[in-house]
Amino acid sequence: MTHPIIKAVYPGSFDPITLGHLDIIKRASRLFDHLIVGIGDNADKTALFTSEERKKLILKSTKNISNLEIQIFHGLAVDFVRDCGAKIMIRGVRPITDIPAELTMMMANRRLSPDVETLMMIADGELAHVSSSLIKQIAHLARNEELERFLPPCVVKAVRAKIPLRGEKK
Repeated sequence: MTHPIIKAVYPGSFDPITLGHLDIIKRASRLFDHLIVGIGDNADKTALFTSEERKKLILKSTKNISNLEIQIFHGLAVDFVRDCGAKIMIRGVRPITDIPAELTMMMANRRLSPDVETLMMIADGELAHVSSSLIKQIAHLARNEELERFLPPCVVKAVRAKIPLRGEKK
């Protein structure tokens, strides 16, 4: 008897994708038969990369993961998860800063779509402090070697093209 394919969705803005995001993607891809990374826009933040640019960076950074699909979505993440035919939404959380907001979002999502469960995955200890917002704040001061502690090399190059090191020209 075959089991049904278990599909999960990891939504986020991924602007840009970090090593913390990649850690969650790799671990989640081992737990589920099919993982969809959903690229959404956060209306509260100014995007560094377009959705298409983010998709290309995620594809480059995850080329060795065979059960992964990348999609761009608009609207509520919980609606996107349901539209993908999944019942599991992955949320990557940094231990101290994200949990209260994620709990609030999880409860709201449960009201909006009771059939979708939220699975929170704690980022790896060494990456727990890394966020896309942090990258945007430090990129003009950090050398490429420093950014590579937080970002895949192809993403460092893309970030550097948008945010030159202070004193360098674009």
